Amino acid sequence: MRTAEFLWNDAPAGLKQATGEVNVFSAPLDVPTARFHELAQWLAEDEWQRAKRFHMKRDRSRFIVGRGQLREILGALLDVDPSKLAFSYGDFGKPQIATPVAAHSLHFNLAHSGSLAVYAVAMHELGVDLERVRAMDQKQQIVERFFSSREESHLAALPEAQRLEAFFNCWTRKEAYVKAIGLGLNNRLSQIEVSLAEFAVVEWLGVPRNSPRWFVHSLSPALDFVGALALPQQDARVNCWQWSGLP
Repeated sequence: MRTAEFLWNDAPAGLKQATGEVNVFSAPLDVPTARFHELAQWLAEDEWQRAKRFHMKRDRSRFIVGRGQLREILGALLDVDPSKLAFSYGDFGKPQIATPVAAHSLHFNLAHSGSLAVYAVAMHELGVDLERVRAMDQKQQIVERFFSSREESHLAALPEAQRLEAFFNCWTRKEAYVKAIGLGLNNRLSQIEVSLAEFAVVEWLGVPRNSPRWFVHSLSPALDFVGALALPQQDARVNCWQWSGLP
């Protein structure tokens, strides 16, 4: 596992979204009680209704914290009250800002795994995914079902000690791309091919190579976590921050 890449700087006060930049924020989902109540105040009624559907208290608390932090981050970037934001959702659940009207040009995506969440924001479509690197009994079944034959071969050729992280690198890149284009394509992930290198181009197998290109970046937000960011442009500046709340 990498150990030197996961220290992201604290998000600076007054940060605003700029064209050509992507801001990625990492934030914990397990927080002290005072912080929990601070975040809970931002949620809308529909979010509280979703929270109530979680049977486990830990899952319910993490959902509330995750949504509160999303509202905090977007509110800070837009200079609006986090509680005033409203969201709409695509056919496959991808969220977007519905109000205020001034926020329509801002795109965002979020992901969580265990006790950690990541939020990505830009002036164009994007997708982000996150996984905690861990042993999985069904890993080989996932590879056979969702990886392309070339991805499977590349994974098998790696030294045993590198395969687990490479598996999650590949998986998060596929998921980030699927989330970026806003489609429910889990049953077609084997047709989406990415390399296991640090920076990669997404390829649709069987699709002409002159089709629109997407690019994926590796993310290392914390020790034992890997993530991926999918973008429609190669030269975007990616800023990675730790989020601990409004100043």
